[in-house]
Amino acid sequence: MSAGQIAALVAAGAFVLLVLLLAVPLLKLGRTLDEATIAIRKAHENSEPLFTEANTTLTHVNAQLERVDGITSNARTVSGNVSALSSLFTATLGGPLVKLAALSYGLSKALRGRRGRRSGRGNVESPRGGRRRGRVRGGRR
Repeated sequence: MSAGQIAALVAAGAFVLLVLLLAVPLLKLGRTLDEATIAIRKAHENSEPLFTEANTTLTHVNAQLERVDGITSNARTVSGNVSALSSLFTATLGGPLVKLAALSYGLSKALRGRRGRRSGRGNVESPRGGRRRGRVRGGRR
C-alpha cells in the first residue's frame, strides 16, 4: 500500500465517522418533527368542538345583548316620559303653587302683625319703616 492509498483510507474512515456523528442529530430531529406533526394534528382535531362551543356561546351572548338593548330603549322612553310629565306638572301646577305659597306666607305674616299690634307689642319702629317686635335694650337704638 502506498502512502496515497493510506491517506485515502484515512479520509474515507473520517468521512464515515463524520456521517455517523451527523446521523444521530438528524435522526433526533426527524423524531422531533414527527412528534410536532402529531401534536399539530391532535390540536386541529380538538379545535373543532372548541370553535363550535365558542360559536354557541357567542350566539347566546348576542341574544342577551339584544334583550339589554330593548331594556335600555324602554328605559330611555320611560325617562323621556317622566321628563315630559314633570315639565307638564311644573307648567300647570308650579306657577299656581308658588303663588299660593306666597299668598299663604303673606297672610300668615299679616295675621302675626295684627296679633302683635293688638297685644301691645310692636311699638318699636324698625329701620325698614315697619314695626319691630321686642324691646330696645339700654334705651338706645
